[in-house]
This record gives sequence, C-alpha cells and structure tokens, in this order.
Amino acid sequence: MARRKNPEAEIQKAVVDHLRSRGVPGLVWWHTPSGMMAGGKRTKSGVPLQILHFKRMGWRPGVADLILVHKGRIHALELKAPGGRASVAQMEFLSEIDAAGAYTAMPEGVDAALATLGAWGLIR
Repeated sequence: MARRKNPEAEIQKAVVDHLRSRGVPGLVWWHTPSGMMAGGKRTKSGVPLQILHFKRMGWRPGVADLILVHKGRIHALELKAPGGRASVAQMEFLSEIDAAGAYTAMPEGVDAALATLGAWGLIR
C-alpha cells in the first residue's frame, strides 16, 4: 500500500531543522501530537479509550503544530502547505490563544514559516 504524501509534515520537519540549528538562545519549543491514531480497547460506540483518557488529561484537537516560548512570550505556529486550509478546531485554538495574548500565525510553506519566525525574533 502506498503511503499518502503529507506536505505539511515535510514543511514541519524543515522548520524544526531550522529551529534546531538557528533558534535563538533561550527559545523553548515543542510539537503536541494531535493527529494520532489511537488503538486498543474501545467503548461500545467505538471511541478509543485512549482518546477518552487523553481528553481527561487535557488534550484538545486543533493545537497548533509548534508552540514556542521566548522571553515570556508564547507563539503558536500552524503550518500549512500552499493552498492548505485550517480545520475548525485549528481556527478555534488560534483564536483562543491569540485572545489570551499569544502571537499566532498560519504561514503557507517553509519560506513563509521562516519569515514568520524571523519576524518574531526566534531564529538567527
């Protein structure tokens, strides 16, 4: 079976490579997995018990691809391939974290993502 191409994953890998090599001192960043495939036992309605557990632990859908913290400021970067569109959950997350005071962006492609990180002062 052929694997489906995931251009956003390739963009994220490239951005992460830049963060690792060019991130400014004191920058803390991470990716929170949201598109996971949960296996194992399920409820009678078919919902994986892992998902219910993750929700009880605070997981939520739509968390931005990269969360970055530097000098007391939070940044949320939702990466998109050219022409890509955000889900409702992604838009809700960005809206909520923006209202809470974070810097948010949804750049299309590696160059736009790197330009955003540069404008935020997070890469050298």
